[in-house]
Amino acid sequence: MILADRVIVVTGSTRGIGRAIAEACAREGAAVVVNSRHQDAVRQATEALSGAGLRVSGLAADVSAPSGIERLLQHALDTWGRVDVWVNNAGLAQGMQPVAAMDPEEIARIVAVNLTGTLFACRLVIPYFVERGSGILLNLSGKGADGHASPYTAVYAATKAAVTSLTRSLAAENRAHPISIHAVIPGMVATDFYRDMKVTPGLEERAASLPYVLDALAVPLDVVGRRFVEIAAQQPGRSTGKVYNLFGGGRLVRGMVKLIGYRLTGKIHV
Repeated sequence: MILADRVIVVTGSTRGIGRAIAEACAREGAAVVVNSRHQDAVRQATEALSGAGLRVSGLAADVSAPSGIERLLQHALDTWGRVDVWVNNAGLAQGMQPVAAMDPEEIARIVAVNLTGTLFACRLVIPYFVERGSGILLNLSGKGADGHASPYTAVYAATKAAVTSLTRSLAAENRAHPISIHAVIPGMVATDFYRDMKVTPGLEERAASLPYVLDALAVPLDVVGRRFVEIAAQQPGRSTGKVYNLFGGGRLVRGMVKLIGYRLTGKIHV
């Protein structure tokens, strides 16, 4: 129970990666606040986790708006008395689309949730941690974080590159304080992020390869949860400005071998 003394807020945590993070932290003793824009999703998640004997509370709030972040922080303080770790996980996918095929409203919403919402949270949470004298802030990055080309997911990738840059800058700004600010790249994870994705006509063959890519390269949800537990358990301020990539090592080597096999058998065409 290495997180028994921690209160952790995880945005966008009623499903997928966020849910895995929230549950893994709660199982290690943390008091966890789950969040989504949808009240039903929050209720279902909190009931399930509470029913498993875990310490959780939840709040429906849109974290792309400053008021949503403020309400979420206040809920955590009112319920648990403090916040030790804040995880900016909430994010929207682009699917597989060229930018020209996207509606301006869709582009704006992805940027608002993935980047602007993260900025709003950092703006509010970092001063709280500084005043309290302790805290860990974790920003979810992802594909595009390294600045490499990301065709057909350009908007999403641009937000994640920005999140990584933001994280490093904020860590440098606050290095004098006993807080940690890190980015985490979970890698490809088989969630509805990929299963329910929007695909522009003409890209179906590329999309059809995704199940094989996921089979070869996906990071299991339980691995993501365990790594977040380890990061959340660190001593605040001991290190800051790191970018943790959860994909690599033996998993990368095995995955590349699998991908080569899929290409040779014609299962992956692009």
